[in-house]
Amino acid sequence: MVPAARLLLIASLALLPLRAGAAGDNGDIAVQVEKVGETIRVKVECPVNVPHAVAWDVMTDYDNMAKYVSNLQQSVIRMRLGNRMQVEQKGKASRGPLSISFENVREVELVPQTEIRSKLIKGDTMPAQFTTRIEDREGGVRVLHTGTYTPSMWVPPGIGTMLIEQETRKQYGELRDEMLRRASGGAK
Repeated sequence: MVPAARLLLIASLALLPLRAGAAGDNGDIAVQVEKVGETIRVKVECPVNVPHAVAWDVMTDYDNMAKYVSNLQQSVIRMRLGNRMQVEQKGKASRGPLSISFENVREVELVPQTEIRSKLIKGDTMPAQFTTRIEDREGGVRVLHTGTYTPSMWVPPGIGTMLIEQETRKQYGELRDEMLRRASGGAK
């Protein structure tokens, strides 16, 4: 897609009304998105009242992630070696009739039960690096996510960062909903 058409598509997506969110209220999921030059910085804090092991299982269940994260069409572990793996994901972010497709391969390193480190090795938002931590808190855990990436297409300040913030909050709401479902006895 030509850069001007992609820009128009992004701007149009941001202006369309949001689809109804996940089952729970996501207002307590803190998301900060900042654009510095061409780089996007994202920071997320997501509280959830589930056991630590449940949060870890959901955050690292890449082979099933497309079942509970709505913008993923496919998520597959392509290679695993100890605590390292390569994960391929394909999906689409949509607003109304418009959508942006994505495809990436990431290298993931697990620090068991505490931290997930990943970097893109193929895709259209490179370079990209992310760290997700799961910390215990009273009554459950806090999922803390930080990362930076550089999209191959221009992201307009304001509207673009607002769209990224909304999509990120929705995604973490879906992850939290899956954690709560599993904690209440739901199978994978």
